[in-house]
Amino acid sequence: MSDNLLRMQVAACTLLLNDLKIMGYSGHVSARIPGRDAYLIQGFDQPRSGLRPEHLLICDYDGKMLSGPPGQRPPAEVFLHGEILRARPDINSVAHFHHDITNVFTLVEGVELLPLKNHAVRWVSGMPVHDDPSHVASPELGRAVAKTLGPHHAMQIRAHGQVVTAESVEAVLTDSIHFVENAQAMYYACALGKLAPLSQTDMDSFAKYFKRGRHVD
Repeated sequence: MSDNLLRMQVAACTLLLNDLKIMGYSGHVSARIPGRDAYLIQGFDQPRSGLRPEHLLICDYDGKMLSGPPGQRPPAEVFLHGEILRARPDINSVAHFHHDITNVFTLVEGVELLPLKNHAVRWVSGMPVHDDPSHVASPELGRAVAKTLGPHHAMQIRAHGQVVTAESVEAVLTDSIHFVENAQAMYYACALGKLAPLSQTDMDSFAKYFKRGRHVD
């Protein structure tokens, strides 16, 4: 994949997540650069609503800015992306955002975010919650988040926000939308009565016929 195409994908994904009210004035999407221990990510001062391909920085896994527009600097939570990409070679894109309704499920004792909608089969292995709500502004904090994520595809940071990971930028967009939709469905369903989350049989049945690659395309 060319650098220009990857830049367009990251910018487009960010604009769409912003338009959908999933990513507000903060948060970021990153994309691993094939063949390099580096990734694309937006700068600290760049608005999410106006991101362009040429605005993106290239950073290494240690959070060092390798190239980018003059005067720009990496986002404060650059270490979240770098340490996850370092730990998980199967992941090529990471989205971090702060969606309030989704994060509600980290603020109430005994109420765990569950797979209610069919596309939540993506997180059948689990949606862990990282207990430390700190801004992920150091390598140590980034490594701790990556450890909590483990082998899973998405997680929450308590009283903070969400991390969604995938094999491509297109996939991380799709998964971020579905992750939030599932949380919103549970939030509203809780007001109506007893929850009926997907059973293992439900998820196995959906997974059997779901063509995720085609859906992402």
